[in-house]
Amino acid sequence: MTLWLVFSLMTAAAIFAVLWPLSRRTPLRHGSDVAVYRDQLDEVSRDRAAGLIGEAEAEAARVEVSRRLIAAADTAATELPAPEAVAHRRRRTTAVAALILLPICAVLLYLSLGSPQMPGQPLATRLQVPDEANSIASQIARVERHLEQKPDDGRGWEVIAPVYMRLGRFDDAVHAWRNAIRLNGPSGTREAEFGEAQVAAANGVVTADAKAAFERALALDGQSVMARFYMGMAADQDGRRADADKIWRELLASAPPGAPWIEVVRHAIARNAPAGIAANAGPAQSAPGPSPEDVAAAAQMKADDRNQMIRGMVARLADKLKADGNDIDGWERLLRAYMVLGERDKAHDAAADARKALARDPDKLHRLDEVIKGLGVGG
Repeated sequence: MTLWLVFSLMTAAAIFAVLWPLSRRTPLRHGSDVAVYRDQLDEVSRDRAAGLIGEAEAEAARVEVSRRLIAAADTAATELPAPEAVAHRRRRTTAVAALILLPICAVLLYLSLGSPQMPGQPLATRLQVPDEANSIASQIARVERHLEQKPDDGRGWEVIAPVYMRLGRFDDAVHAWRNAIRLNGPSGTREAEFGEAQVAAANGVVTADAKAAFERALALDGQSVMARFYMGMAADQDGRRADADKIWRELLASAPPGAPWIEVVRHAIARNAPAGIAANAGPAQSAPGPSPEDVAAAAQMKADDRNQMIRGMVARLADKLKADGNDIDGWERLLRAYMVLGERDKAHDAAADARKALARDPDKLHRLDEVIKGLGVGG
């Protein structure tokens, strides 16, 4: 409030300084001449009474001054002072109008274009805001506010859904994809993304709703890689390994050269192989779950294609090792997978569980220690 008062006083002072000359009035010259001649007549009378001049000189002076007085009076009467008076009134009107209208126009302009209710923010505070907050978090917040005001913006839901997936906000991603499909209509890509979000929200389990979404995706786009892969995963989780193997082999056969997800499918097929083939493949196939190559290959995929696929595999491997902890190869693959995924705490806990499970086998325990040391797990 004090700042507003100071600004008002400064504005008023500036206006007065500029407009004050317009309010001044120039005195009339002829009115001054008449007064002078009248003073001269009085002075002649005083000089005659004091004997300073003779009667003839006094009379001649009276005649001359009277003549000038009459001429000055006639001139003042004949000349019209209206133009000067009108100009004076115009100057005064302009000054008053400027004094009143300029502040009012300035205030109205600020109220229409400015933000008088917005609090000020010091420059230091603005500079202290991290760039990440200005780039990602703030953009997400703006989109969310926009969607709160316009919940029927299908484009907005489709834009933010993949962002939720990357941030691990899987329930929000499910909600966003559901709205995107409702508003924009179903498509193979949207249904597949919707199904993957449901799998991620269920910790890697292909639920009935997710499976239905993948089926709809394949009905709309029979070549959807994501939908076909997860349908194979659903078959594997249901115990239909032959169906899963068939789905993944068909997917592998139709893969374009250099596709980043080829290695992931190959290892899924290897893990799903029958016991005889697994035995011939060596000890690395003794327990299901992702190998380090699985995780590395998945890292080359798009975030929307991999997301929780590896995490679901890791979770199933961890469950199997809890039931049968004698598989040193399985423990090694689990530890490597946790480290690749950046879950060091889980790797630390898994290392402790592995030591307990292998405590009676010195050879396996020694190998486990070497793995732990090589990975830098600790614990």
